[in-house]
Amino acid sequence: MDNRFALKYDPGEIGRRLTRRFLQTPHLFYGKTIHYAEVCTWLGALRWASPPEGDGELMGRLIERFEPLFTAERAYLPPMNHVDFNMFGSLPLELYRITGEKRYKDLGMPYADTQWELPARASPQARELSCKGYTWQARMWLDDMYMITIVQSQAYSVTGEPRYIERAAEEMILYLDALQRQNGLFYHTPEAPFYWGRGNGWMAAGMSLLLDTLPEDSPRRSRIMAGYVPMMEQVKQYQTEGGMWRQLLDDPQCWPETSCTGMFAYAMITGVIKGWLSATDYADTAANAWNALAASIDSEGDLREVCAGTAAGNNAAWYYDRPRITGDYHGQAPVLWCVNALTGRIRNTFP
Repeated sequence: MDNRFALKYDPGEIGRRLTRRFLQTPHLFYGKTIHYAEVCTWLGALRWASPPEGDGELMGRLIERFEPLFTAERAYLPPMNHVDFNMFGSLPLELYRITGEKRYKDLGMPYADTQWELPARASPQARELSCKGYTWQARMWLDDMYMITIVQSQAYSVTGEPRYIERAAEEMILYLDALQRQNGLFYHTPEAPFYWGRGNGWMAAGMSLLLDTLPEDSPRRSRIMAGYVPMMEQVKQYQTEGGMWRQLLDDPQCWPETSCTGMFAYAMITGVIKGWLSATDYADTAANAWNALAASIDSEGDLREVCAGTAAGNNAAWYYDRPRITGDYHGQAPVLWCVNALTGRIRNTFP
């Protein structure tokens, strides 16, 4: 564990608790198929339990949870027609990375490939994006920058083919150019001019993941770093005295929200460990966020004060009034990401 972070709670113990809790929790569905938030949590749990320092018993159970998706639960596999569905492919690709079993790769790779394969009935907007080299699934929502990045980076990690990570990087630059404001933060969408906490958290996590995977000599790396660092500088200014960030980042009357806090903590922890951010300037901020998060986990292993799934809103009240949930996967996942960062499991490529 990195001694630059003043932690009051043991990441290993938190990782174990949340992984066990995940294994006790039923599938979360997006329509009739596996929800992206469950995929995010499952990935975090797999990374925590993976060898050489993980938990073999928990790893076995995490793999067993997936097995019915090849047979009795195959109908739960998401279709390959939306950014929130295609990110599912990152999960079997992680299982391939861990086990080496080809069937996981065979299941996961089409999710990465079809994200860049224009369907016959694509909309004019999708066709225009595809003609410019972008994924036809782009919505210009902040959430996309984690969803697209995770499946493309996983495809790069298991194949070594640069086209996967470079097109993810090019997509990130498109979003940076379109959505990042002068202060370093991001509107939820071009039509929703609000600094929503988790929306910005998705972007922060996506940039961290991409920078961790993108080769050092990539010509796109400097542009992404030029988006990441100013964002971290601005996010740091909005942390509350209690270590959290708010549902609307720039509104001091808005409630502290845990999923965005986990995502920003992950981005900062990763940045300090990788040397992108100064430990002097960011280690305490990240540690305070971690301590606040860990203190918000109840005796069942559920994180409190997690914003419900949220589409873009046209007024601040939409964000103020979103339900606050305990144990929602949107919050469980980034806590596990933080655990993995703090315990040296952030490397996204093969050793």
